Amino acid sequence: MSILKVARMGHPVLRTPTQPLELSEIDTPAIQRLIDDMFETMREYRGIGLAAPQVHESLRLFVAGVDDPDSSMPPVVLINPVVEPVGAATEEDWEGCLSIPDLRGRVPRASDIRVTAFDRFGIQVSMTASGFPARVIQHETDHLDGVLFLDRMASFESLTFLQEYARYWDKEDAAVSGA
Repeated sequence: MSILKVARMGHPVLRTPTQPLELSEIDTPAIQRLIDDMFETMREYRGIGLAAPQVHESLRLFVAGVDDPDSSMPPVVLINPVVEPVGAATEEDWEGCLSIPDLRGRVPRASDIRVTAFDRFGIQVSMTASGFPARVIQHETDHLDGVLFLDRMASFESLTFLQEYARYWDKEDAAVSGA
């Protein structure tokens, strides 16, 4: 496995909508290696999700989750995802991005979603997600459409550097959320 170079904000690959993968492409060695390398890259940079455009591949796939059995988001591969909100409820919460290092901001997202996609074996999957996992899936799907979390922010008042987030906001969030 390899650690891949992460595209940073400003690179055109992050603003270009991706092309769906054909079902026959999913089980190819190149796509399977890409999936493994994306997981390795995500772990290296301590991310919770990573979309193919972030590693300079204009493909409609992303990886997300953590290996911790206590995690609310186990590892998942979603190929050609289609995300639909379930209900009208939204939540605003903090987001960051490996392609926009050192910045955080509050982003409104659907609280509950339904996603249909293919897994790494080309099997169609359908699932619902709420809270944090729903946020991650929406964030990564946005990457597949050329959208960054900054584009979704209702206001830039919360936009902050990571150091200030940790200093002023993270402790407050931890006290509120019990984290």
